[in-house]
Amino acid sequence: MLPKDMCIKVLANAKALGSAQRRLVIAVLLCPNVAAVAFRLLHDSVSGGAEEDGVITVAASATALVAALFIARGPLQLLDTSEGVIGVWDAAGGYTRYDEFPSGGIGPHDLRLMPDAETLIVANGGIATDPTDRRKLNVPTMRPNLTYLSLSGSTREQVELEEDLRQNSIRHLAVRHDGLVGFAMQWEGEPGSATPLLGLHRMGNAPLLAEAPLADELAMQGYAGSVAFSGDGSEIAITSPRGGRVHRFSDDGVFLAALSRADVCGIAPMDRGYLASDGQGGLISISTTVPTPLARADCAWDNHIVAL
Repeated sequence: MLPKDMCIKVLANAKALGSAQRRLVIAVLLCPNVAAVAFRLLHDSVSGGAEEDGVITVAASATALVAALFIARGPLQLLDTSEGVIGVWDAAGGYTRYDEFPSGGIGPHDLRLMPDAETLIVANGGIATDPTDRRKLNVPTMRPNLTYLSLSGSTREQVELEEDLRQNSIRHLAVRHDGLVGFAMQWEGEPGSATPLLGLHRMGNAPLLAEAPLADELAMQGYAGSVAFSGDGSEIAITSPRGGRVHRFSDDGVFLAALSRADVCGIAPMDRGYLASDGQGGLISISTTVPTPLARADCAWDNHIVAL
């Protein structure tokens, strides 16, 4: 059993952290024999960024959750199988590696803490890769899954897609306050297939795949780069930088609308709608089918936005 000052990946809010003394650390070992990405979450007051021993702290306001990027060193995944591993670091003990346990599949790509604060959900993408050049090795036989784990690593539930969708790699996660999970997928099968790229799941139930109209589905080019629930939780959206699209769905999987935005990918809850970012430095708000420009920076935003 993990100590109470341990946890795994991006937490939604300060309530999940508990007291300021509880230090939570997160890590998912994503790639074979390369650096792992971990998110350190602190419930602290910080006034600026700092770099020490490979940990880059992101500045934030007082009592905010602060995400930092931790680059681990050395081989961190099973090279012969590409089976995923979740690593745990002791945040109160100088970020010493404390424990590890299987992610429940091959190629884990995202991980979240569920609202009960006792369950982890992992998006195992299913893709085995060559440790030297990242070539995909098992696309014909890949089996992505959603795996729910206890904090000690025992499997609570595992969900796979139907056989004809086994090449739909499960990549990104969004979790609503009531435990409804949204997952974004990327199609690795025959190009030009109009496969659903958004799924919804609640523990104990079968997954629901949300489909867009044929022309809209094809416009996504088989690629969903990010997923988020709206700020009020009433709907969910996925993005495609390849297709330059945002697709919005109701929380029961009904297609609502599509909007076009070149190279859009990052998306996060904001107000009643969303905040989205693109590769040209743009930030936009989405509350209707027409996006509202907010700002533009001289940069290309990354594919993901983490709501702090």
